[in-house]
Amino acid sequence: MARYHARRGRARRAPESTRGRALQVRRVITGHDADGRAIVKIDEVSKNVASGRPGATACNIWTTEGFPANNDGAADEGLRKVDTTLKNGTIFRVIEFAPGLAARNHRTDSIDYIVIISGEIDMELDDSVVHLKAGDVMVQRGTIHNWVNNGTAPCVLAVILIDAKPVEAGGKVLTAVG
Repeated sequence: MARYHARRGRARRAPESTRGRALQVRRVITGHDADGRAIVKIDEVSKNVASGRPGATACNIWTTEGFPANNDGAADEGLRKVDTTLKNGTIFRVIEFAPGLAARNHRTDSIDYIVIISGEIDMELDDSVVHLKAGDVMVQRGTIHNWVNNGTAPCVLAVILIDAKPVEAGGKVLTAVG
């Protein structure tokens, strides 16, 4: 486990058990000690990495439930078992899409703030395609979409999903699918 050095602000190398894994995300989570002093509670290369479909690997960094979010408690909320979204909550995850990943046309009941960290990816909508590259940001507002990596390198995204009401358009409710 990498440890934060309070004075130098550096961490040791990732442990042997995480080397060679495709998606490696260092999580630094702060909190408070018994005296209310700010401390680093978690500093690690996350082991909470999963794949929901071939070519897509995700790491949940943190989750919250309820609004406003509660900063109390000692539980590692990055380990909470969640689906694509969390009812009345938020999910902060990092996703890696490999070249040629399996298709998954889907819509979520969430508003998603997305930052492309590395690589390039296409987002297919009903009748259009948007090409995104490292440094681009996107706000996904409950639209049906599919991620396609036509490149030769993985694409890594940081995504914050916030629970939202289903979209209403043209007199119809567009619920989550896929």
